[in-house]
Amino acid sequence: MKMTTTAITTASSTPSARAIELFDLKAAHAELRARLDAAWRRVLDRGRFIDGPELARFEARFAALCGVAHCVGVGNGYDALRLMLQAAGVRAGDEVIVPAHTFIATWLAVSALGATPLPVDVDEESMNIDPRRVEAALSRRSRAIIAVHLYGRPAPMDALREIARRHGIALFEDAAQAHGAYTHDSPVGSLGDAAAFSFYPGKNLGALGDGGAIVTDDAELAARARRLRNYGAEQKNQHQTRGGNSRLDELQAAFLNEKLARLEAWNRRRRAVARRYDEALRGIRGLRPPSIPCQATSAWHQYVVRVRGRDALCERLRRRGIGFAIHYPTPPHRSPAYADSHGALALPVAEGLAEQVLSLPMGPHLSEADQCRVIDALRDFFPETGCRQ
Repeated sequence: MKMTTTAITTASSTPSARAIELFDLKAAHAELRARLDAAWRRVLDRGRFIDGPELARFEARFAALCGVAHCVGVGNGYDALRLMLQAAGVRAGDEVIVPAHTFIATWLAVSALGATPLPVDVDEESMNIDPRRVEAALSRRSRAIIAVHLYGRPAPMDALREIARRHGIALFEDAAQAHGAYTHDSPVGSLGDAAAFSFYPGKNLGALGDGGAIVTDDAELAARARRLRNYGAEQKNQHQTRGGNSRLDELQAAFLNEKLARLEAWNRRRRAVARRYDEALRGIRGLRPPSIPCQATSAWHQYVVRVRGRDALCERLRRRGIGFAIHYPTPPHRSPAYADSHGALALPVAEGLAEQVLSLPMGPHLSEADQCRVIDALRDFFPETGCRQ
């Protein structure tokens, strides 16, 4: 039976055990409750809610984390992608190389400018964009490449940077899932011409609402992005270009300032969770754990396995009260949004991943006991029993 599932399935409680969520936001906020309470009071008492000191502090700190000179806070991750491309001069008639396996926002940001997203299939092992296919897909209309650090694993930026340099096009990072990831000790966000981040609540660094940022070493690109996020103006009533309204507000910046102090520690906890999964799931026939190259440090936004017969396993997890997600059940080129322009494309790796990927519970507050329940459910299904600890 074909299971019709949304991208995220919340665990349902069972009579014998408490439900395990895919990601426990409540626990994260409980750890920081006193500091988050102080943050909103600080903003309320100051009485400045847009473009104030909390945003300035966050932009400086996040730029430093990413190893770049500039950070421009915006309203959400999609706007970060769109404004980054617009500030770089991408326009109607251009082509932008995008991965075939990604959240559709990567594509939509390109389309919003009248440019054409040109999908390239991904590498079977990493699930990130395949540089060999990028090289073959380039044309005279190609203006940029967007590398997505999917699930927190850095994309192959060394190879992509060489391709971009050789062809004289820009290289951008969609780092919405990779806060705090590294390649060769260089942080994600510093590996291309500019990077876009999302601070959606479920991200490794999440606001208590929507938020996003563009980071770059390019002062001119940063200045254009600042104008575009603020009605085209650097100063009030001095509109230099046709911009819009996409600003990271003071309240969300204040919350992000508090969470930023925990990001490194929380990412270490995520890596520990990933190691336990790796050790326990290695060698199970029918289940393929993720792999990370030695030169990369993943942010482990998600722990994504590949499973044949996924529907039956999903039903088993649901019965045991274990949350899971499918990122993503429909490749963008197969979605109704792109059926007219891209539906005839054959992108077999991305299409195969859509049938097999499964995200397991992950996060800095996932206990070993709860993780053991997840592992037991997996090993029982394939079948093997017991949690290796």
